[in-house]
Amino acid sequence: MIRRQVVDLPPVRPSVTEHRLHRLRCRGCHRVTTAPAPVEATAPACYGPNVTALAVYLLTYQHIPVARTAQLLADLMGLPVSTGWVADVLTPVAANLEEFAEQVEQALRAAPVVHFDETGIRVEGKNWWLHVACTPHLTAYLPHCQRGGEAMDEFVILTRFRGVAVHDGLMSYQDFGRNHARCNAHHLRELVAAGEAHPEHAWPRIAMKTLEELNTAAHTARATGLAAIPAHIVDPLISRFVRTVNLGLLLHPPDRGRKQSKTRNLLVRLRDYLTVPFTNNQAERDLRMIKAQLKISGGWRTRHGAHAWLRVRGYISTARKNGLHLITALHDAITGNLWLPATLEMA
Repeated sequence: MIRRQVVDLPPVRPSVTEHRLHRLRCRGCHRVTTAPAPVEATAPACYGPNVTALAVYLLTYQHIPVARTAQLLADLMGLPVSTGWVADVLTPVAANLEEFAEQVEQALRAAPVVHFDETGIRVEGKNWWLHVACTPHLTAYLPHCQRGGEAMDEFVILTRFRGVAVHDGLMSYQDFGRNHARCNAHHLRELVAAGEAHPEHAWPRIAMKTLEELNTAAHTARATGLAAIPAHIVDPLISRFVRTVNLGLLLHPPDRGRKQSKTRNLLVRLRDYLTVPFTNNQAERDLRMIKAQLKISGGWRTRHGAHAWLRVRGYISTARKNGLHLITALHDAITGNLWLPATLEMA
């Protein structure tokens, strides 16, 4: 006997559910009472939460433009939605996510380590900045017309954050908190440049090798369930790294009265900043698909649209990091059963 199985999709056809709301007048007080409508029945004729969730998913996760989203819903689902409906679909969903955004901010402020980064975007035809704060389980975005301290003041996560802030070295971050970690992926690239600029020196090569060995040791310890790298492994590596950086500082002394060289600045950073995660890739990953969205759409026409899109994207990113089914998570947000992350455990 030979078996052959074919996995296929049935034709999708939209269904219509009619809700009849009875209205009755009290014989005693003559007050008229109308039965409450289901939360999804917002008008005499409207699209339900499954259609809304799918449209939001296509717009903010699959990065499909408004017109093509409307075309896809018509061609595949038999739903002749207008581009105007698709363009406005994010606003009510973003409004439902206010409590979620507040809880994510609280969880990030309580986290021991948070990644921060920023990238250029276009809003209202002008250059803006998109700021991100994230962990492996949480994501929060803030679009702002400024890159530095003014935006970070508005991004209230930093103003009350007492953990370790991992970032790429923008000086504005130094005004917030006391514990900072620099991205070692950037350090490795700068060490390569230092080695090319000073081929007679061995310290850039030794520093790169030591950082890579520390990173490997951290991954090995994590994979074996250890809370830290064993002392007999980490102590010699740290000692070698410190000696190497100090040697580099001796070979590149400060030049009084002049701007310091890039090599000297790199060595000072390596001396002064202890990195908790090896890189800032978490923040860069959470920004990467936003850049893809910019290539597709060119930007957002209004700041309201940017805030709505990014709030929904933050919800989707956090839900995906926590293993939720995205369409279900969006459906729950639309129908008032909003999923919320734990404030501390998830961070």
